Amino acid sequence: MITYWQQENGRLVTKEYEELDSEKNTWVDARSVTRDDIHELEQKFSLDAENMLDILDPDELSRLERNDDYGYTLTIMRLPVFSPSDDISYFCAPLGIILSGKFFITICWTDCEVLKDFAANRIKELSLSDFPAFTIRFLDRADILFLRYLKELNRRATTIQNEMFRAVENHEFLQLLNIQKSLLYFETSLKSNQLLLEKLRKTRIIKLDDEDQDWLDDVEIDNRQAMEMAATYTNIMAHMNDASASLISNNLAIVMKRMTIISLVMMIPTFITSFFGMNVPLPWMQAGFWGMLFISIICIASAFAGWYIIARTSKYASPIVVPHKRIQQRRSERKQKRFLRKQERLAEKNSNNHGGKNETL
Repeated sequence: MITYWQQENGRLVTKEYEELDSEKNTWVDARSVTRDDIHELEQKFSLDAENMLDILDPDELSRLERNDDYGYTLTIMRLPVFSPSDDISYFCAPLGIILSGKFFITICWTDCEVLKDFAANRIKELSLSDFPAFTIRFLDRADILFLRYLKELNRRATTIQNEMFRAVENHEFLQLLNIQKSLLYFETSLKSNQLLLEKLRKTRIIKLDDEDQDWLDDVEIDNRQAMEMAATYTNIMAHMNDASASLISNNLAIVMKRMTIISLVMMIPTFITSFFGMNVPLPWMQAGFWGMLFISIICIASAFAGWYIIARTSKYASPIVVPHKRIQQRRSERKQKRFLRKQERLAEKNSNNHGGKNETL
């Protein structure tokens, strides 16, 4: 989709191609471009097909160059993109900026929040008459969204990690993996944009005045801050994943200890019943119901005895040992509550009795 914008009274206004004022600068906004859009741009503005392929490449890095054959300046920068419907919600896409005469052409294979902010006139003090400043404003808005998305990714990772401490599922691991991918995409794109900022400062392909240089310094500071945040969050995610893996293995070891203790306890009654089930003369063979009851009592008693011995002698039995101190504390608290209730009831009875006596007097 191609949209044409011109500035009137300090605001960007959409116009048709036939209605454009040739004396004013025009922003050509091409988003989510199709093959027909690419062909139209190449025909109307004499663009190089190879540059168009570079702009539409999702993995293209930031760069600045002058195309002398076609007479325009090409700038490619990386922008953050948020797409809730995709598995990886946060990723980066290249934005191509072409300065050709009175046309400021932006080309992107997808839509993003940066382009929406410019089209909605959310950028203050925006001037389409100064193309270098207009280019720097795109970099500045991209850094602001990078910082915002990084904070959102950090909040999501913290929420998922808190859920993992309660119950671990594969879905949460996949979410953390997608967040790690987003952080890596952001870190790589920010480094590429940093090289672009340094090239804008050193070269004279795009002429910048003193005000543009000051604005470029502020953009470079924001970009470095975003780079440090992305690197910090990436390291935190790596350490948290290691801690989560250790926690999962520890929980698995505890479960296996419990299962081992239960199997050891159940071996004793199994041995007794198998012993009495052999086809040899044994006591209580003719006892009928009483013999079965006596054997059942022996099995239950042996199971409790085995559990008690294992719980006392094995240090690995701590997960299933009943916390006697807590039970005693709860019992004492219940007794105190019952005693207080009895005292309140007696006090109410005494007050009622005294009240009846006063009435008779």
